Amino acid sequence: MSPAARLRGLKPDWISDPRVWRTEVLGGLVVALALIPEAISFSIIAGVDPAIGLFASFTMAVTIAIVGGRRAMISAATGAVALVIAPLNREHGFGYLVAAVILAGVFQIALGALGVAKLMRFVPRSVMVGFVNSLAILIFMAQIPEMRGVPWPVYPLMAGGLALMVFFPKLTTVIPAPLVSIVILTVITVAAGIAVPTVGGKGELPSSLPVPGLPDVPFTLDTLTTIAPYAFAMALVGLMESLMTAKLVDEITDTHSDKTRESIGQGIANVVTGFFGGMGGCAMIGQTMINVKVSGARTRLSTFLAGAFLMVLCIVFGPVVSDIPMAALVAVMVMVSFATFDWHSIAPKTLKRIPAGEITVMVITVVCVVATHNLAIGVVVGSITAMVVFAKRVAHLAEVTATTGPDGSSVVYRVTGELFFASSNDLVGRFDYATDPKKVVIDLSAAHIWDASSVAALDGIAAKYAQRGKTVEITGLNDPSADLHGKLTGELAAGH
Repeated sequence: MSPAARLRGLKPDWISDPRVWRTEVLGGLVVALALIPEAISFSIIAGVDPAIGLFASFTMAVTIAIVGGRRAMISAATGAVALVIAPLNREHGFGYLVAAVILAGVFQIALGALGVAKLMRFVPRSVMVGFVNSLAILIFMAQIPEMRGVPWPVYPLMAGGLALMVFFPKLTTVIPAPLVSIVILTVITVAAGIAVPTVGGKGELPSSLPVPGLPDVPFTLDTLTTIAPYAFAMALVGLMESLMTAKLVDEITDTHSDKTRESIGQGIANVVTGFFGGMGGCAMIGQTMINVKVSGARTRLSTFLAGAFLMVLCIVFGPVVSDIPMAALVAVMVMVSFATFDWHSIAPKTLKRIPAGEITVMVITVVCVVATHNLAIGVVVGSITAMVVFAKRVAHLAEVTATTGPDGSSVVYRVTGELFFASSNDLVGRFDYATDPKKVVIDLSAAHIWDASSVAALDGIAAKYAQRGKTVEITGLNDPSADLHGKLTGELAAGH
């Protein structure tokens, strides 16, 4: 391949394809518009000035677009992070909050380098479906306050916005339907002088770019011990939401992402955000769905432009953006929640085919997330439930069959299945110690020993026979099982 050809292969798609460029630019613009009220709301949750959340969304999006491992995913200030660090800001002040954001970024870089992203392989599909469905519910629930106690024109405006997003794509997909909806509803409300809640009512938009600096805290061990618990909690919550969102985008786009790079990238983005006085953040699932699923964006350009447009809209077009009716943005998020929910997962035909245990895991995940408003808690509880369900299911797969020798002097017990702590607990009771002949053979050629509990169970069986003057021979061990059994047998009895 010639150097010119190699160079062309390194160029991003949006450089060589105007259609991709248009999709990415418009997608970034829609996300930027949707980010503004969200960032302001999360600032209020964290107890900081609205500009702090907007600055965080700007620096997070721009930085992660460069260093992240999942293209087209949006990272910005989030509610989960705001909830974690709000008590720190309330009790110790804004300087400590910024210091915690920087330290959380350092923790994320370290966790990413240690391979925490590999833990994602242990998240089963039922938890992933529960995560997606609970996410859709949370997105919708977040819009409910914007529908209560508002002037009546809000409701027809929302209905009109939803109708535009449903029917406009049938005419053309060149311009994202959410952008069309936002522009038309804004023009209608401004031209007709309709008094409805607007973006400007959420808080004052910043008029200048953020300036880098160090957090205003004493650099002492006492400060470190104060911020470390909050920083570590923020790091875990941020990584959990980001990696789950990356996995979701992988499935939607049928592409692969570098989860380790994403983990480290989230840390770098939070460190940068902290030094610019932002409140930190992680992947934003709702805005990511707007970018990927609604707008069709697929490259880093849309993520970068979402952050860049955010500041341009605030600083240059602040008065115009302030006039955008909240009804328009609420309609966009309602559409996103509807598109995000996995309706197939609750269809009667699907529920009839899926094992009851997996349905239980999905429901528990959804209930935990909706009850706590914390996606990370739901994923952890759902994953633990899935492990319990799996262990219970596999525990019953270990079968024991006995065959007495022709002369009656020996008996062969054939064990089939996986031997681990759950299944081996019942193994001891499957043998007839009193009436079996002097020689007992336990054939494990169709079994596998996974843990010390299984070795201890086999030792217990041998001990029970030995008490009756009978011998036990274990045969058929595969190499890993033989190795584990050889290391542990005789070493697990009480007193060792």
